[in-house]
Amino acid sequence: QVQLVESGGGLVQTGGSLTLSCTASRTIFRMGWYRQAPGKQRELVAVMSSLGATNYADSVKERFAISRDNAKNTVVLRMNSLKPEDTAVYYCTARDALSPFDYWGQGTQVTVSS
Repeated sequence: QVQLVESGGGLVQTGGSLTLSCTASRTIFRMGWYRQAPGKQRELVAVMSSLGATNYADSVKERFAISRDNAKNTVVLRMNSLKPEDTAVYYCTARDALSPFDYWGQGTQVTVSS
């Protein structure tokens, strides 16, 4: 089992920045973020392995940056140049190597006003 504790999020104006942080209760291979907007499916934002490999959604690739502190089991998502379409609940996710099972945080709301 893994517990994921998220922090960050909130309300920001278009063009602003926010930082999300998530800490896992133990070492885990892959950590990252998904998001879900009202009426839409949950979608990948960015994930990062403990080896440094990353995967970003095309819609955020030039604006968001994911990083990890493996010693602290923490992943950070820095979001810049935010747009109203970035408004969603952002979920921290984690997965062990070679496992198909995803752990999820409770979610944190990000709202970008126009």
